[in-house]
Amino acid sequence: MKYGIMLPSRGPLSRPDSLSTIAIRAEELGYHVMMFPDHIVLPRQTDSQYPYSESGVFPGTDNNDTMEQLTTLAFLAGHTKSIRLVTSVMIVPHRPPVLTAKILSTIDVLSQGRMNVGVGVGWLKEEFEALQTPPFDERGAITDEYIRAFKELWTKDEPNFQGKYCQFSNISFLPKPVQKPHPPIWVGGESRRAIRRAAELGDAWQPIANNSSSPLTTPEQLAEGINRLGNYLDRAGRPPGSVEIVCRMPGYTLKAAGSISSESRSPASRPVFNGTADQIASDIRRYEEMGVGHLVASFVPVAHVADSTEEMLSDMEEFANRVWPRV
Repeated sequence: MKYGIMLPSRGPLSRPDSLSTIAIRAEELGYHVMMFPDHIVLPRQTDSQYPYSESGVFPGTDNNDTMEQLTTLAFLAGHTKSIRLVTSVMIVPHRPPVLTAKILSTIDVLSQGRMNVGVGVGWLKEEFEALQTPPFDERGAITDEYIRAFKELWTKDEPNFQGKYCQFSNISFLPKPVQKPHPPIWVGGESRRAIRRAAELGDAWQPIANNSSSPLTTPEQLAEGINRLGNYLDRAGRPPGSVEIVCRMPGYTLKAAGSISSESRSPASRPVFNGTADQIASDIRRYEEMGVGHLVASFVPVAHVADSTEEMLSDMEEFANRVWPRV
């Protein structure tokens, strides 16, 4: 199993000193990936429903301060040497495709081949409107087309692409990414359309468990999603296992052994990744047996953006030192 962290994108922990300290310590501890989310502007008022909360309210609206994703990962590439840089996820229609492909290729070159391109279609219609993107309702088709355009630019000596939303020809695109054939594409999303996108265009599928319309909060629900991915892979003519599984750790909470009540000791009553080091290690082994290759923890929930850097570092260290050895 490989492990990752979500980086804070807003608030005090997203400042240069804190971000670089967190990234460097994650690398020292042996985390394989660090992920950074994507918002460019946050509307003051919105009717869009956030898919990852029961209320539909985006928990970051109390603090509209947010760092730009690709710029931040480029900054952190210069502070680290081995940990991989992951967009989780990059909202593909938010940026022009040729420019985006160039930025991602540049980060891959500057980081010496450490860029993973996590992709998604987005949910916040008002942000699309502010950015003057192509139509929000066509974002799935736009995303598929842009991914194909990225691959054309990254792999062909004379790239040529004629799509509905993107066209280019008679250009040189250099330097190419260090990674061959291209940086890994990690497709986010939990819907059938997203899983099909992962099977057809991706190198990994990275769902978030607590989607209110397509929940994957239990191993059984995730197993259904993995089975669906296998069916789509077969339809796409790709072999089983050709797409990695990358999962967030929903509700990760490490507790002292003495604080666990007798009721919550039962696997059936205990939320996954919530418990003692031994219980969480058992959960990790179960996910590994299901085919999950990466697990990513969020040590600083959005609602706790004021927490100190030291607190996040301590949580990272406890997970690495107390849980990993038990897996």
